[in-house]
Amino acid sequence: MGVTILTDLGMEILIPICAVVGIAFSLFQWYLVSKVTVGTDKPHSSGDDKNGYAESLIEEEEGINDHNVVQKCAEIQNAISEGATSFLFTMYQYVGVFMVAFAILILVFLGSVKGFSTKDQPCTYDSTKTCKPALATAVFSTVSFLLGAVTSVVSGFLGMKIATYANARTTLEARKGVGKAFIVAFRSGAVMGFLLAANGLLVLFITILLFKMYYGDDWEGLFEAITGYGLGGSSMALFGRVGGGIYTKAADVGADLVGKVERNIPEDDPRNPAVIADNVGDNVGDIAGMGSDLFGSYAESSCAALVVASISSFGVNHEFTAMLYPLLISSVGILVCLLTTLFATDFFEVKAVKEIEPALKKQLIISTALMTIGIAFVSWIALPSTFTIFNFGVQKEVKNWQLFLCVGVGLWAGLIIGFVTEYYTSNAYSPVQDVADSCRTGAATNVIFGLALGYKSVIIPIFAIAISIFVSFSFAAMYGIAVAALGMLSTIATGLAIDAYGPISDNAGGIAEMAGMSHRIRERTDALDAAGNTTAAIGKGFAIGSAALVSLALFGAFVSRAAISTVNVLTPKVFIGLLVGAMLPYWFSAMTMKSVGSAALKMVEEVRRQFNTIPGLMEGTAKPDYATCVKISTDASIKEMIPPGALVMLTPLIVGILFGVETLSGVLAGSLVSGVQIAISASNTGGAWDNAKKYIEAGASEHARTLGPKGSDAHKAAVIGDTVGDPLKDTSGPSLNILIKLMAVESLVFAPFFATHGGLLFKLF
Repeated sequence: MGVTILTDLGMEILIPICAVVGIAFSLFQWYLVSKVTVGTDKPHSSGDDKNGYAESLIEEEEGINDHNVVQKCAEIQNAISEGATSFLFTMYQYVGVFMVAFAILILVFLGSVKGFSTKDQPCTYDSTKTCKPALATAVFSTVSFLLGAVTSVVSGFLGMKIATYANARTTLEARKGVGKAFIVAFRSGAVMGFLLAANGLLVLFITILLFKMYYGDDWEGLFEAITGYGLGGSSMALFGRVGGGIYTKAADVGADLVGKVERNIPEDDPRNPAVIADNVGDNVGDIAGMGSDLFGSYAESSCAALVVASISSFGVNHEFTAMLYPLLISSVGILVCLLTTLFATDFFEVKAVKEIEPALKKQLIISTALMTIGIAFVSWIALPSTFTIFNFGVQKEVKNWQLFLCVGVGLWAGLIIGFVTEYYTSNAYSPVQDVADSCRTGAATNVIFGLALGYKSVIIPIFAIAISIFVSFSFAAMYGIAVAALGMLSTIATGLAIDAYGPISDNAGGIAEMAGMSHRIRERTDALDAAGNTTAAIGKGFAIGSAALVSLALFGAFVSRAAISTVNVLTPKVFIGLLVGAMLPYWFSAMTMKSVGSAALKMVEEVRRQFNTIPGLMEGTAKPDYATCVKISTDASIKEMIPPGALVMLTPLIVGILFGVETLSGVLAGSLVSGVQIAISASNTGGAWDNAKKYIEAGASEHARTLGPKGSDAHKAAVIGDTVGDPLKDTSGPSLNILIKLMAVESLVFAPFFATHGGLLFKLF
């Protein structure tokens, strides 16, 4: 079809170099964060004024430089870190059993497609050629599934480790000024972002090279086997997101209801028994869960693009550089994000509270603008000028500039979704201020306004997703949609850095409160946290938007792999699938919400029991029993994450085996359409209620002061809204995007089995 400027050898050098640069950069950021010492030793005095290692502290100005404060911070940090590590280890033991069982299932189901034959078979799309046996695809799919699962788990765990390492350091830096604390929190987020992006890319690239040694010219089989990588990544993310989400919200709701509403003590007060569990929850849900989630999206969009490309001219003509175009986009993305990060930490300095949110928003804009140039460059050097893309049985001719537009439209749609989310969830704009104002008349009006805001916030993101789907499909069929999803995720390192910054700042505020630091420090950490709340909502918007595109691309790959020529909505088989699929997100949300409710119930009872039975707890003379609350959250989340997980993992298998691929295609379409809407509205409703409460607490404007102060009736109504929104924004909403993607990628992996042996019920009648 045409030659590419970048040679295969050049591509094979470029991708690992970008990944290694990403890992090295994240380790360098870790080193810079580690220079802030926690403990009673003196900080490094390097004379490096920029990073503030040798600056006077507020306490010194106020004459209260007490080593006890630093010591307390170190103790609290250890307690949070131990709680998070023990929870993740417990969860991974359960998940490990599932991983092995599911790997065996993949091996047996895919191996049975051709009766476990070891003979070469005619290729699916070109019967004149021979391809490797189905048993080989089964074995290699199982291996890539396990690799994806392990990479996902490691990504989440490393993210949690750096977050618990950085939280107290952020608190201590806040004594020097808000800018210093911001840099530590942001750098720590960057460690996670770059480690995850680079690891995901490197493992996928090495896996492809190793599989290629066996498969040789059979690229169709090779990239079919690679789809297991996406399935592994997302199945781990599901348990991380649901388990972590239930953990964090059970603790948060329990702490808020008894502490703030009943006992009138501040958030993160050390007298509250659930306070350590609450801070642990931020790390296991928002950091480890989010890390695994975005890694899953990245792995799946890469797999969807590779599967479609393998049966297009790239695969047929064995153009390896063009074939790995999706990986090249991610490689350039790492370099772009590296440059973008320097704008926040080195080129410009945050000096005042009001500069925090703009600094984070600039990250999104700069990375998107630079990435557009990066994509244009990659499309120019890595793609032939014209090529063909497989489009439901026919080859469609595409030019390289059209593919650049597909990736670009996904990238910019992501930015639009991010900013719309910010508009609806930040307390700087009227929607959240209106919700806060509705608290004057009590919790009921607050809930009504919050729900309305969530539903309304769906409109523009859905149009953005719809337009990007239409444009990318018009240009390059399903491959266009897969690379549009990759475009949205190409700045994943920056997105994750911004996202992880939120929980780190939240923890820093909690530690400042528990260690009894001065009011001025708490104000600074609160400002960091409020900006973090909004950026977390932006991160969730990205995750949901990319999930919609990814699952549509996977759906396209599934339809071509299951040899379905058209999906006709008017046939009863498909239509019943649509109805059931659209219902699944509601069933799943009901399970996760109820899980949070029942776990929170146990937590509320335990916190009340401690306040009532431990003498001197309210006076601050006795210590609460933090460990029991941590145990309640851990036990509840492990037990409660299994039913929702089973629902998502078993649905495609049951539908595919009993009703066949046509009904399954209906289920996938239905769950995608309804899941995206619920996920966006749930995340934004919860985010808006949270920031309405913070708006009243901060009292920064005249309007906010008329609603406050803390403890007023309006504030209590806001706390109730925030509590209702917690499971929406941190458990149900974010988990739904995994439901959409996971069912699609699972159907894709098992497509040959369903096409051969599926539809048992319809065969009987």
